[in-house]
Amino acid sequence: MTSLGPAWPERAAWGTAPSLRAWQTAALQDYLSRNPRDFLAVATPGAGKTTFALTVAAELLGRRVIDRLVIVAPTEHLKMQWAEAAARAGIPIDPTYSAGSGKIASDYVGVAVTYAGVGVNPLAMRIRTERFRTLVILDEVHHAADSLSWGEGVREAFEPAARRLALTGTPFRSDINPIPFVTYAPGEGGFPTSVADYTYGYAEALADHVVRPVLFLAYSGQMSWRTRAGDEVAASLGEPLTKDLTSQALRTALDPSGSWIPSVLAAADKRLSEVRRHVPDAGGLVIASDQDSARAYAKLLKQISGESVTVVLSDEKAASKKISQFSDDGSRWMVAVRMVSEGVDVPRLAVGVWATTTSTPLFFAQAVGRFVRARTRGEIASVFLPSVPNLLSYAAELEAQRDHVLKRKVNDDGDIFAAENDLLAEANAGDAASDDLDALPFEALGSEARFDHALYDGAQFGHEGEVHVGSEEEMDFLGIPGLLEPDQMRSLLRQRQEDRRRTRVRPEAEERPADSLADVTTHEHLAVLRRELNGLVASWNHRTGQAHGITHAALRKECGGPAAAVANGEQLQKRIDRIREWSIRKTS
Repeated sequence: MTSLGPAWPERAAWGTAPSLRAWQTAALQDYLSRNPRDFLAVATPGAGKTTFALTVAAELLGRRVIDRLVIVAPTEHLKMQWAEAAARAGIPIDPTYSAGSGKIASDYVGVAVTYAGVGVNPLAMRIRTERFRTLVILDEVHHAADSLSWGEGVREAFEPAARRLALTGTPFRSDINPIPFVTYAPGEGGFPTSVADYTYGYAEALADHVVRPVLFLAYSGQMSWRTRAGDEVAASLGEPLTKDLTSQALRTALDPSGSWIPSVLAAADKRLSEVRRHVPDAGGLVIASDQDSARAYAKLLKQISGESVTVVLSDEKAASKKISQFSDDGSRWMVAVRMVSEGVDVPRLAVGVWATTTSTPLFFAQAVGRFVRARTRGEIASVFLPSVPNLLSYAAELEAQRDHVLKRKVNDDGDIFAAENDLLAEANAGDAASDDLDALPFEALGSEARFDHALYDGAQFGHEGEVHVGSEEEMDFLGIPGLLEPDQMRSLLRQRQEDRRRTRVRPEAEERPADSLADVTTHEHLAVLRRELNGLVASWNHRTGQAHGITHAALRKECGGPAAAVANGEQLQKRIDRIREWSIRKTS
């Protein structure tokens, strides 16, 4: 066994690295030195969990510690991927096995099944597990807690196993169901918190050049819709809103008949074209909420790009074939409904569009994980987001480590608009926001897109005022080269921001007709400044760990004035300039 340096020059086929990365070697040595019955490895998506797990299986088979292998995966597609990877590693696995089907051919060392399949007939899997000394690999083990029946089924089926190896890139969940065979210990506030045996996070993998850095491009804009009561509502995506209004504004933005999603898809296609100048086979993925939307987005993308688009609608064998074909054919775009995004493993994916109303931190981490699988140094992932608080918060905190905490809900609403929280709390309390809001009668009337800002390495970059789609200001970010080292990316983003600020012509009052001053109202101007300030505060929190409230208080102490929610434009601008100075000093 040899150890390859972390800066791996190219990515091997899924699950078949010719030699191990540094973290895989360390984790394997830790496992073999302890020989535990249960082992939880938490490694960021794209780091190489499959290679690690199959190496453990090969070692245990070679040492005759185990006789058989069972691999449990979340989806049919991932089950097939595991079998293919195991075959390349010299471990024949039957992916067609189902619980209760009896014996398998003697050619196979083990089987690959889904969590749903185990839940249907856990007793049959238990009998098989008892019959042989078995290693059970639980891929993305957090799915074992997706439902009570799945968790109980996994526990019943694999309790007799000789060894259990649990894998996940996202152990945190937004429910209170314990994950089977995972150890919990008292954590913050006394709540039981999952304990990993080995952890390799995104920040570590990024420093080792094992995964790509991610450039997030956020788009806001004006939305209008009609409620079930017949009322017409207009709101700006990205402004501080109640939970229901934010959800309705997002649904309006994602309506394919409006202007927002076609504009964002066009911007993403421009970005993909730029990336493909340096990485010719780079591909893009749009994550949609449902099948109808997926088909509509694919039609728009075909009109925009002039090329056919792969559409993946369900977790079936046909979907697996489509994904595999897209992985190899070098075409530009694939659209998948959100339920299959975790099963999409296409290393050439470099550009993503978030076009789903799903917005939990678990799903965000899974989805972004589709774009971070590094192949060559300098590759950068670009993900287009609607400018809503929780998604921006997740993007700013991408490198944060999370564990599964029982009896404690994961907050889905984020804290990027900390200054407005007090003002919104009362409105939200009386709003009775529905968990089933998507099912309510609703009619989108119109939408338009504006480039809001870019997020990279926890820092925010953008231009003053509104940035229209198709403008030179937007191209400052869409046209960034597709191959850059992280420090080059930071420098270029900062340079383009500062160059535009210096050269921008500002037609102020003396240069503008008096009647044009009403084009931008005071409240709109203040809202833009508050959004910019809150985004910078969120980025500062990501970089330093300092709480949002403490940062706002420090800015008020240095710059003067009241809370951001009631500060005037001059006071807000002073705080924006000051926190940018902090960021520059910290970077230098």
